[in-house]
Amino acid sequence: IEGQTIHFFPLQRNRPFMWSLNTYLYGPKDDLKHRLLWREVYSAEEEAQLTALVCEAESRGLTFVYGLSPGQDIVFSSSCDLTLLKRKLRQVSDLGCQAFALLFDDIDHSMCQSDTEAFSSFAHAQVTVANEIFRFLGDPPVFLFCPTEYCSSLCTPSVSKSAYLLTIGEDLLPGISVIWTGNKVISRELSPESLAEVQSVLRRPPLIWDNLHANDYDSRRVFLGPFKGRPPGLRAHLRGLLLNPNCEFEANFIPLHTLGSWYKEGKEEGKGERNEEAYSVDRALSSALQGWMKELSLPLQPDKQRGAQPKCPITSSRSTGALASDEIPADPLMSQDLKAGEDQVSRSFSHEKTSRRGLCSGRVPLSEAQVQLLVGLYYLPHEHGPPAQNLLQDLTWLKANCHCVSVNGNVDDIERLYINRAVLYDLYPYIWDLRNTLLVAKAFICWLGERDSRDDLLHGVEAEPWVFKGGLSGEVQMLLPMGTSTELFSHPPPLFPTSRLYNIRPFQQKDKVELYRMVRQLHQRGKGSQDAAISHPDFIGDRQELCLGASLALCPEYSLVLEDELGVCGCAVGILDVRSFAKRCQATWLPAMRDKYPSRPHGEALLYFHEEQDYPDSLLYHFPSQLRLEALPELVDCSVSRSLLTALLTALKANGSQGVFCEVQPIDGLRMEFLTKLGFLEILRGEARPREGVVLGRLL
Repeated sequence: IEGQTIHFFPLQRNRPFMWSLNTYLYGPKDDLKHRLLWREVYSAEEEAQLTALVCEAESRGLTFVYGLSPGQDIVFSSSCDLTLLKRKLRQVSDLGCQAFALLFDDIDHSMCQSDTEAFSSFAHAQVTVANEIFRFLGDPPVFLFCPTEYCSSLCTPSVSKSAYLLTIGEDLLPGISVIWTGNKVISRELSPESLAEVQSVLRRPPLIWDNLHANDYDSRRVFLGPFKGRPPGLRAHLRGLLLNPNCEFEANFIPLHTLGSWYKEGKEEGKGERNEEAYSVDRALSSALQGWMKELSLPLQPDKQRGAQPKCPITSSRSTGALASDEIPADPLMSQDLKAGEDQVSRSFSHEKTSRRGLCSGRVPLSEAQVQLLVGLYYLPHEHGPPAQNLLQDLTWLKANCHCVSVNGNVDDIERLYINRAVLYDLYPYIWDLRNTLLVAKAFICWLGERDSRDDLLHGVEAEPWVFKGGLSGEVQMLLPMGTSTELFSHPPPLFPTSRLYNIRPFQQKDKVELYRMVRQLHQRGKGSQDAAISHPDFIGDRQELCLGASLALCPEYSLVLEDELGVCGCAVGILDVRSFAKRCQATWLPAMRDKYPSRPHGEALLYFHEEQDYPDSLLYHFPSQLRLEALPELVDCSVSRSLLTALLTALKANGSQGVFCEVQPIDGLRMEFLTKLGFLEILRGEARPREGVVLGRLL
């Protein structure tokens, strides 16, 4: 992620108030020669790529800072390691780079035996190496040092009493800038008082490495909110500020735009004097929103973006180029694979009306309300925007009042966000994840509304909104009885984005005809003409093996329907207590079916209704519930099927089930793989029982 960092940095070390957007730090974790293989020099091909990146930064008026992280395994007292470190940085210097960073963050404080004998402390070892490298490079104008204790929470016992920081401040050469993240790794606020303390200990103003919008620590979160919690008065206590943005290029428009406002509004126009109260978060966000809307309305031109900007395969980041002044490019650099994917999606648009599962429509301009909703849902790491706050409040209220209301509103608005290609590539995975999580929550609340008893079904954990991993999606997840089962809420987006809208809701009697038609189609596709003797249209849905007809008749409250704009496309049926269900089947369902389908010599398949299900007590003791999942093969969105199954598991657990099982044919490898990924394990095979199916189960 550091390879994407855009920074505000002082133009001159001795004039900390002269600020400009002029620095790009290269330190991507996926460049193995940045950290893991730091001793190895770059190959000729890699040199050419890195040279192109340095030249591109220089052409845009940017200072290119090359970062290296040798701290994981360097032997500070080893002359060999020191020689290799110099060789590596000399190679980069010969490529035209004149600014460097030594990063000793996120490493163990312990030293090997030889280092313990050579240095009085860990800080002493780091300072000795940093000072020697600084002199070796000829006292470069920009040289950064990231300490191991880089925020207040990592200092022992405190900032002012940290022996480590005191040594850094006393022994590190004054021309070297020290990186600091604030009170935390991801600081909600930065105060002049706390930075003044750090400045006193380090004997120089710190350089802030701001992780406010960094999202590389949680794959389910992205931060579109404004730059805030940093009053303009901080600049008197800083040598510079480096912004570590989202991994996704397009997600950084508002963070960078508002950071620019923070810089520019800190002084009165035309006077050159600083007005510390000038920066308004709301005003900056409003301006950024308007700018982003214009940006999103521009047509995609992947072949004309930013001229012939070089691509640097050293890092997988799409935004390895740097930004100059206050301009933000219209679109990210696309890899060839991404361009090909877009072309394939584009070619599929014309089939939207004829395909049942169409891909997303063309680029539709986002409305102001949609942009505000998007930003509010993915705001900042320590707080949600108003739409997300309202959504959580609504869901909490709905779980207590679900019997008298319908669940629509924001959920439907969120489902429609991903139709727009403007946010397709970078934000689609996050919207897809939230959409599927809300799909489960919506289905569960609707299911509660169909029940007579709703007491004590939800046991949400009271905590601050940002405590749970996953951001807003994680908090919605934790409102559900199955919220701790993270494997059920993993929603990787489909290979090709889709605009199809789905809904999961409780079964209604009018759905029976469509569900029977669906399972009949599935059976015919699988069996062909083998069952031609079965002429009754209801037989496949009624038969005991499938459990669909019996479940819909005897326990419809545990049946969920999946539908899209074209109608029913899937279902999940459950049985809370298989023992009692079997007794009811024997008493009412099977006699009715034997009358409906009398045995005939040429219809051996009809004997399904004369067979009795027999599951061992050892199975039903741990897994008292049963389920069945059916979906049309055109439903290629695996996450939707996952959401459908999760909604049913949530309903079963809410009513006290401790485990659930299902039967799968041994030849159905895809279904076996799907269920295994959701935590199901093989319990019984055909040889252990009269039937051929494999029984998979999972605890709830």
